[in-house]
Amino acid sequence: MSIQLSDKINKLKASATLAMAAKARELRAEGKDIIGLSLGEPDFNTPDFIKDAAIKAVNDNYNSYTPVDGYVELKDAIITKFKRDNNLSYDHSQIVVSTGAKQSLYNVAQVYLNPGDEVILPCPYWVSYSDIVKLAEGVPVEVKTSIENDFKMTADQLEKAITPKTKMIWYSSPCNPSGSIYSKDELRALADVLQKYPDIIVVSDEIYEHINYVGDHASMAQFEDMYERTVTVNGVAKAFAMTGWRIGYIGAPKAIARACNKMQGQVTSGANCIAQRAVITALEAPVSKIQYMVDEFKNRRKLILDLLAEIPGFECNEPEGAFYVFPDVSYYFGKTIDGNTIKNASDFSMFLLEQANVATVTGDAFGNGNCIRISYAASTEQIKEAINRIKKALS
Repeated sequence: MSIQLSDKINKLKASATLAMAAKARELRAEGKDIIGLSLGEPDFNTPDFIKDAAIKAVNDNYNSYTPVDGYVELKDAIITKFKRDNNLSYDHSQIVVSTGAKQSLYNVAQVYLNPGDEVILPCPYWVSYSDIVKLAEGVPVEVKTSIENDFKMTADQLEKAITPKTKMIWYSSPCNPSGSIYSKDELRALADVLQKYPDIIVVSDEIYEHINYVGDHASMAQFEDMYERTVTVNGVAKAFAMTGWRIGYIGAPKAIARACNKMQGQVTSGANCIAQRAVITALEAPVSKIQYMVDEFKNRRKLILDLLAEIPGFECNEPEGAFYVFPDVSYYFGKTIDGNTIKNASDFSMFLLEQANVATVTGDAFGNGNCIRISYAASTEQIKEAINRIKKALS
């Protein structure tokens, strides 16, 4: 029997970050000492006060199906968080809790895009945006940005990218992979352009909100004239070191939230009951309780930038948030090192894995073929050793 998979799955690319992590695990199983700087995952443990809440939920016998869009108590905590941290006012009907922010994004694409609708993606963008859009039969429209502008899309670039088919704009701030943060003024400039195009919806991915080294976090929905046109996506994976707990959520216009609830009800239903109870405690706590992780990430940012500055051909800007650097490595394209010819960022990333035993991710996966993403969600010892290995391999 010949199994014929769908055209949709045959056209779908595997997640580059997960693929590199799998390759690193494979090499470790062969006995190689691989340092993994590819996954976007904090290396901290989930804080004890959150784990205690989960244990209590188990002992309190939370084991039943949850409401599709989340426990009311969790929605209350999310509403309070949005008001406290972002000055955004939502009611219960505008909140949908999902199995991770990735599902939140998938839901929005599925309920809002029709075949041929265009979605503007400032490059670099998070690795799954483009394929999530394609799965909804939308068309990703990449807007190239530059390291000189900290990889941020300008109002003029946005204006030029809009066509009659433009349905949505997706961006993350702080950005994965560049760590760039849109200021309130920069978002206002984009919003001013969008006033001419009232049917375009914005998806603002703010999952790295609290990992911020420059000050106040700005949300597109804070502007009165953008509130009803913005879907704010967030979750607890990054700032609370809860990647495996799989809880994300949106604050959205009611029609979109209701549609996401309907979609999710036919796909996964409600998110994990124990994780939801733990997230209530996480979101109700003051942000100061996770500041120690942010402080450590900031120290590691300085360390890795200082070390990379010692390697010729790595052009870095200073990330303002998240826990990645996104250096331009095009200096090495066309060069042959130890018999390995580097044609592009994918070649370079694979060279580092095979010759330096360091796992990174090619920038091609993020819409920028000149760069690679390096995560500094690792110990200082691992960072020092990894960059030293890279330096030796390239010397």
